[in-house]
Amino acid sequence: MSSAPTALTSTSASALQAVFWDMDGTLVDTEPYWIAAEYELVESYGGTWSEEQAHHLVGQALTYSASMLQQAGVRMQSQEIIDWLITRVAARARESMPWRPGARELLASVHEAGVRSALVTMSHRPLAEAIVEALPAGQMEFIVSGDMVSRGKPDPEAYHLAFETMGADHRQRRGEELSASRCIAIEDSVPGTAAAAASGLVTVAVPHFTELPESERWHLLPTLAGVDVRQLEELLADPVPAA
Repeated sequence: MSSAPTALTSTSASALQAVFWDMDGTLVDTEPYWIAAEYELVESYGGTWSEEQAHHLVGQALTYSASMLQQAGVRMQSQEIIDWLITRVAARARESMPWRPGARELLASVHEAGVRSALVTMSHRPLAEAIVEALPAGQMEFIVSGDMVSRGKPDPEAYHLAFETMGADHRQRRGEELSASRCIAIEDSVPGTAAAAASGLVTVAVPHFTELPESERWHLLPTLAGVDVRQLEELLADPVPAA
């Protein structure tokens, strides 16, 4: 079982070390593709689907989404549903990559500043790889996907794994230990924001499909458009309480 990140003392506490990016709704806007695929699948079995049901699945683990689709009448095994959805969404994304406003620009700013980045998503690896392949090489170091963890968001397991993976060679690469208080997670959904905050990482919430309440557990931003690495570093100086 992954352990929670531990904040370590640093003489440069305002220096951002890493950014952990959610994918759907944060880096790219594939949610309309997911929703369209859900409608198509449910209706192919003679069932009905609604915007309310679709929005309830935003940010959830795909195994959970599959169970909800089964309840809506889809007569397929859970993994078959997941594979079907991923194939549909990945094909749409390759045709037209729907980047979120400011996301690529912020990722470039982070990379140019020497700050490390990784993707932490509940989507499975084939779709995550399609997104990363569309980015300039080296901007996103690695992927933690939903098929790599036993518990999906809002559980913080995926963020614990991402932090441990990046922390494993951070001293060798940068000459210091990785500290949770100097790492930011960017999320857009209720489950994702809860997972990031519970992991101990400094959390930035940028709502998209679902509203996010103001909270002492995260920094709420209306958009990533116009945000650069310096502004992220400023958030490190204004810590929020741990979960």
